[in-house]
Amino acid sequence: MDDSTKRILQRLIRRIPSQMLQTMLGKWAHLSREDLHSLDFTQPKWVLTEQLLALCEENGLRVKHITELEMIYIIENPNQGMWHGFQLLDAEEDAPSIELTQFKKQFKANLTELISNVSIKIKKHTDEAIWIRVAWGDNFTKPNHLKPTYVVHHLQTPYVFVTGLTSKYKPLLNQALVLATRYGSMKDAHLSGRNLTAIRDLLMRQYQQVFPTKNPKPLQEKNPVPRNPNIEKEHAENTENRLQMACEAFGDGTLPQLQKAVYKLETKFRDNSNKTLTDREEPFRGVVEFASTNLLESLRHCVSSGMASTPVTPLLSSITQKGRNYFVITDKGV
Repeated sequence: MDDSTKRILQRLIRRIPSQMLQTMLGKWAHLSREDLHSLDFTQPKWVLTEQLLALCEENGLRVKHITELEMIYIIENPNQGMWHGFQLLDAEEDAPSIELTQFKKQFKANLTELISNVSIKIKKHTDEAIWIRVAWGDNFTKPNHLKPTYVVHHLQTPYVFVTGLTSKYKPLLNQALVLATRYGSMKDAHLSGRNLTAIRDLLMRQYQQVFPTKNPKPLQEKNPVPRNPNIEKEHAENTENRLQMACEAFGDGTLPQLQKAVYKLETKFRDNSNKTLTDREEPFRGVVEFASTNLLESLRHCVSSGMASTPVTPLLSSITQKGRNYFVITDKGV
């Protein structure tokens, strides 16, 4: 085992929490039962790392085996970085019939034709998602396994999720994906977040949506003996309408855990009391960001509780309706 492989393993072991390490190694299948039993997982991490290095060297494991362990960990714990959503466009006739074996062959052939030094590993997960790990090199350097790109794609869908991709290699990955999936092009969906499940559910509409209705379900009365039936009825109707509009805008039940939404302003400044900015020809630029541990849940609560006005502004409802959380607002619209 060379020094670079040792560094990859050391860094990976540091990333995996101690309480998860034994489970991950058990799923790895490159250490025997005797090897696993010889490890004391109550020891300090650095001692355990040295023992693992010795076992891996003894078993003749190489970088391709170490990256398999990394994939197991990332697949089960995907919220490790910033994920970006993309959408494939202009599907060819045979796009819906692409199978895993065909996809793997085409993707590897396409990418290795575009760049010589690249390491590609593809694995199918239990939820039918295709996971791709790409370590990039160039004509003069070997693939950098310390900074890989991860790609998640569900076959027969036009959606792709990517993390760890730099602008240098983005055109290469896009071209390889487009050719392997039988689509014409791929565009940025303007949806990103650290929670892969959240952006996947939002972009693929895999959450409980509520559609407009003229006959919403009546709310249960919390006070069986209202002091003024007319006032209570009016309050109940207002509450009912707010809840209906909140659910129509953001969904019902458990919502995708989106952390933020960003609005970039590039509009003409309008304020008669400030002629200096109003008379400027160039647009006024600014950024507004909404952030929360669960932004959609927070927005739904603000609307349903009356903290935010109704009907819901399209600037907020577009998060779910368009599956985006990055918007550029100009004088021509969003």
